[in-house]
Amino acid sequence: MQHIPPEQSLIEYPCDFPIKVMGVMQDSFAQTIVEVVMIHDPTFHAGKLEMRPSSKGNYLALTITIRAIHREQLDNIYRALSSHPMVKMVL
Repeated sequence: MQHIPPEQSLIEYPCDFPIKVMGVMQDSFAQTIVEVVMIHDPTFHAGKLEMRPSSKGNYLALTITIRAIHREQLDNIYRALSSHPMVKMVL
């Protein structure tokens, strides 16, 4: 991953930052994703989570708004979510 100096970042930290996570519909998906996010953002709570099932109900899209405090934290969250076996896509 390419290092971007703080003065060239388009994101000003700290900030509220939405992350979209999609996976197959299953009972434990949302709770599992919350647990992964809380490792990197202990202030995260379920009130900052929006859920939208797909039209056929096969997939679940989550929008998680974290409190991003620096680039490394954001990168770590994206890596953890992208590599999780329940996750199909992270935006």
